[in-house]
Amino acid sequence: MTLTSPAPAADATTAAGSSTPRLATHYVDGEHVTGTGEREVGRVSPVTGEPSLVLVPATPDEVDAAVAAADRARTAWRRTSPGDRAAALRTAAAAVRAAADELGAALTASTGRLLGQSTGSALVAAEILEEAATTGLGATGRTLAGSTTAVDVVRREPHGVVAVITPWNDPYPAAAGLIAAALVTGNTVVHKPSERSALPGWELGRTIAEALPAGVLNVVNGDGETGQAIVADPRVALVAQVGSSATGRRIAAVAGARGARVLRENGGKDPIVVDAGVDPAWAAQQISIGAFVNTGQLCTSVERVYLHEDVADAVVTELVAIAEGMKVGAPDDDATDLGPLVDAQQLAVVEAHVDAAVRSGAELRTGGLRLDGPGAFYPPTVLEGCTVDMDVMTEETFGPVAAITRVPDFDTGLALANEGRYGLAATVLTPRLDHALLAAEELEVGTVKINAVFGGAPGGSADPRRDSGAGAGYGPDLLAAMTVLKAVHLEPAVVA
Repeated sequence: MTLTSPAPAADATTAAGSSTPRLATHYVDGEHVTGTGEREVGRVSPVTGEPSLVLVPATPDEVDAAVAAADRARTAWRRTSPGDRAAALRTAAAAVRAAADELGAALTASTGRLLGQSTGSALVAAEILEEAATTGLGATGRTLAGSTTAVDVVRREPHGVVAVITPWNDPYPAAAGLIAAALVTGNTVVHKPSERSALPGWELGRTIAEALPAGVLNVVNGDGETGQAIVADPRVALVAQVGSSATGRRIAAVAGARGARVLRENGGKDPIVVDAGVDPAWAAQQISIGAFVNTGQLCTSVERVYLHEDVADAVVTELVAIAEGMKVGAPDDDATDLGPLVDAQQLAVVEAHVDAAVRSGAELRTGGLRLDGPGAFYPPTVLEGCTVDMDVMTEETFGPVAAITRVPDFDTGLALANEGRYGLAATVLTPRLDHALLAAEELEVGTVKINAVFGGAPGGSADPRRDSGAGAGYGPDLLAAMTVLKAVHLEPAVVA
C-alpha cells in the first residue's frame, strides 16, 4: 500500500535531521509570517501511521496581530464597492482552481480522503467563491413605505471582523463558503483551519488571501487553544464555525459572554428511513453512499438506518454485498473505494461504538474489525438489531458504519428518526407522495432529503437544530447572517 504525498509546501519547512515537515507560518496583513511559538502539535499519516507534520500553533501575540490586521483593514474593505469585492473573489476562485491538484494531494495526505474526491473538493471551493461573487451583488437592504416627504430604508452592513473556524473532514467547501460569505458582504476575516488538516487548510486559506488586499483575510494556524484566543478577542464581532458540537458549545459560551454573534454548524447523527415498496438494490446503494463515502466522515453521513420490515431482508442482503465488494486501501489508488479514517483517535471511537453494540446484542453482518498493518483503516461495516440505548445510534460514530434498526411501519421509522439530540439532516426513501410530504413536515432537522442521500439545488439555506448548531450555514441566508441591519430615516433639512 503506497501513498503519493505532495511535495512540502513553500511554508511547510523540514527541520534539519528530520523528514517531518514543520508548519509554523501564518498569513497576516498580506505577508507570510514565521511563528515564534514553542508549543508543537504532531500529526501522523492516516495511511502509514508515521509522523507527517509538526504544527506550531500561533502564540497569543500572533493571534492579536492577525485580529489587529483585520480590524485595520475593515473600514477600507467595507467601503470597497461590491463589484470590486466580487472581482477579488473571482480572482481567488481562479487561483484555487489552478491549484486544485496540489490542494487535493495535500488533503489526501493529511486526512486519507480519496485523491479524486479531494481534488473535486478543491474545485467545489472554487465554485463556491465564484457563486458568492455573484449572489453577493444582490439586494443590500430594502425601502420602507413611509412619508412621501422622507426616505426610509433598512441597510445591511457588515459586522466587521469575522472569525472563521473550520473542520478537517471537508475543509475546502466549509472554509470557502464561510470566508466568501463574510468577504463579499464587506467583513474582514481571521481564519483558523483545523489542526487535523492543518496543511491543506493553510494552503487553501493563503491561496485565497493572496488574491485580496492586505489584512482582509488573515490565516493563523493552531489548535483549540488558538481558536479560543481568536473567539475571545473583543474585536471579533461574529464567529462562524463548522465542527464538533462540543467545540461549538464552547465557542458559543465564550463569544456569547461578550455579546458576539455566533453561526455554527456542528455534529450530526443523520438518519435514513427506508419505506416499503422501494427497490432494495437502489435503497442499499443510497445507504452505502451515505454511510461509506469519505469513510463515513461527513457531517451529513448516514449514521442511523431504519428499514421497513417488508424490505429489510432484501436491503440488508444487498448492502452487505456492496460493503464486501468495496476495496479498502491507499487513497491515491484509483481502485480504492474506501480510504483510512483520519487518525487513530477517530479509529478508536469507531471501534468502541461497534464493539459495544455487538456486546449489547447487535449482529455484525460484515466488517467490524480494523485492518492489519499500519494506518487507521477500518472496513465498511453493517450492524443489524441496533437499539436506541447503543452509542452507535446516539453518539457521532463518524466512520463507515451502517447501524440498522428494523421498523414495522413508516410512522415508527419517522418517529425514531426524530429522536436524539442532533438535528442536522435526514433522508427518506419512499414511493409514496403522502409519506414524502409527511417527512418534510415532521422531521425536525435542517435539511430533509427525499429519495436521494446527497444532492440539492444551489441557493438553498438551512438552520441546524438542537446540538447540530444554530444559524444558516450556507446559501443566501448565510449572506444575510454575515450582516447587521440598520434603519435610516431621512427628511429634508430646514434651510435658513
